[in-house]
Amino acid sequence: MGIIECVRASSYAEIQFREITMNTQPQPLNVLFLCTHNSARSILAEAMLNHLGQGRFKAYSAGSSPRENQTPHPLALQTLTKAGIAIEGLRSKSWDEFAKPDAPHMDLVITVCDNAAGEVCPYWPGQPATAHWGYADPSEVQGDESKRLEAFRHTLHLIGRRLELFINLPQASLDRLSIEKSARNLSQA
Repeated sequence: MGIIECVRASSYAEIQFREITMNTQPQPLNVLFLCTHNSARSILAEAMLNHLGQGRFKAYSAGSSPRENQTPHPLALQTLTKAGIAIEGLRSKSWDEFAKPDAPHMDLVITVCDNAAGEVCPYWPGQPATAHWGYADPSEVQGDESKRLEAFRHTLHLIGRRLELFINLPQASLDRLSIEKSARNLSQA
């Protein structure tokens, strides 16, 4: 419910009351998922958190060294689509985009592959919390398409389980002082 504001109308004798609704929704928590090429795990995590986050979270993804003309892996997109998760707007990009002054401010940066976790990251404006949630690279699985697709489904499932825990943390666990500890603890989940 909003507050009531008294507003003077066109004449001094007329007073109007109107309800002002206060925006009690906090700003979404911005989370950046990093991987080497930004084609599979980080793309899966970005899409899944945006799907599950219900406006409380805004996910992004990037790669430390995406290949020239890198695009999201077709099996990652197929897996997301089959799971009913939107793929519009997903694209592979360099993490340098998020180090620029006009980039969205990140609250949390999570590496999802061991290679990116060991690399020297750019300076992140605002010094966001960091965590590492390692997953095997589903794009490296060999075999027929069904075996490879199963690897992507399995990775999405693992990411989804951890993100379910993350989005259901108490609000106090998501403040600036606690978020890094909470996210790092989830790496054990």
